[in-house]
Amino acid sequence: MNGTVTVLDKGEVRIHSYMAPEKSVNVTSQIIETPERLIVVDGQFLAPFADEAAEYARSLGKPIDRLVITHGHPDHYAAAARWGAPLVSLPEVRDAILARGDVHLPTGGLVPVADVTPDGSVRVGEEVVDGVLLTFEHVVGGEAHDQLLIALPDHGVLIAQDLVYHDVHLYFGERDIDGWQRAVSLLAQAEGYDTVLAGHGLPTTPAVFGELERYLADAAELLGDDGAAYKAAITKRYPEYGGQFVIDIANRSLFPGAAG
Repeated sequence: MNGTVTVLDKGEVRIHSYMAPEKSVNVTSQIIETPERLIVVDGQFLAPFADEAAEYARSLGKPIDRLVITHGHPDHYAAAARWGAPLVSLPEVRDAILARGDVHLPTGGLVPVADVTPDGSVRVGEEVVDGVLLTFEHVVGGEAHDQLLIALPDHGVLIAQDLVYHDVHLYFGERDIDGWQRAVSLLAQAEGYDTVLAGHGLPTTPAVFGELERYLADAAELLGDDGAAYKAAITKRYPEYGGQFVIDIANRSLFPGAAG
């Protein structure tokens, strides 16, 4: 297997966290296994890793009820159609995906937006699936303007996706460090959770919020008007973090014409 699967046994529910390798930005798909079905959170960027994760999901022997897309960045949905499941999201996330249009992959391929547009049927609030309580919250600001936070409060799990990165450099292409700081501060105040699932990186604990707060503060300090200088400074401060090319991708938006 090219990706990494971490299985979290929470009694009546298990979560299978699939992390793609670094060449696909360590992006994660979360497979929530209830007694009768699977709910997938985010569908991967590149087809080979979506196929690998979907094959793993099929090996669990339960139907995929739906694939939830948490936000409108293609690394989380460009390969969502490979799962063969209904695609759902918040209405605001659907609108962001439609506004972005067709996805041009780094491999040279093209994903038509019609193939990956969710139905916008997710609503904020609670849902009980096979006796498992899930909560859905719309978070504004941060890595993307509109993001879906999913929690399993009875099992101590926060599925934060791109509100949280774990040991991977953060993407600031939408220029909203302040919004991200506010979002992380709110997450850090949540009580009763021992497991946090990141959009990039392995499953972690609430200790990650302190790490994110430090990184965001450092980025706010270091992010001037020179992309190359920022990359050199932030990677020197966090040499153990993966995904340095995430900085390059963000710099193309932050500093048009920057070399890296």
